[in-house]
Amino acid sequence: MATGQRVDPFANFNFLVEIDGITRAAFHEASGFDSSIDVTEHREGGENTTMRKLPAQTKYSNITLKWGTAPDRDLYDWHRQWVTGDPAAQRKNGSVVLLDRAGKEQLRWNFFNAWPAKWTGPSFQAEGNDVAIETLELAHEGLERA
Repeated sequence: MATGQRVDPFANFNFLVEIDGITRAAFHEASGFDSSIDVTEHREGGENTTMRKLPAQTKYSNITLKWGTAPDRDLYDWHRQWVTGDPAAQRKNGSVVLLDRAGKEQLRWNFFNAWPAKWTGPSFQAEGNDVAIETLELAHEGLERA
């Protein structure tokens, strides 16, 4: 009796984010990797018992990135360009890359035409000892697992 090779799933803590020239491995969380397709119902003459269901627009959730506040400002400055209406503000493509325990790339989720829709600064508490966390939401126009 032959046995198959055991394949363990990847851990979710070893990842990095690349956004057109900005690479950070020190993220606390990356989420929002989903898509859904709207359904259009259509009734046809002669078919009175059921509706036909057709695919319509595809929707993508915003990608949420969370990281410990540090001196670098690349992501904040990108968001600030959009807030101030800077004509140089650009949409960017990017990836979230899942690494194995040895740091080797295993999976990649690519997103397209992203722009920073929301930035949230850290919360402070005098009695706390948590890391100060910043959050950036990226609106985008497409997601694929590569």
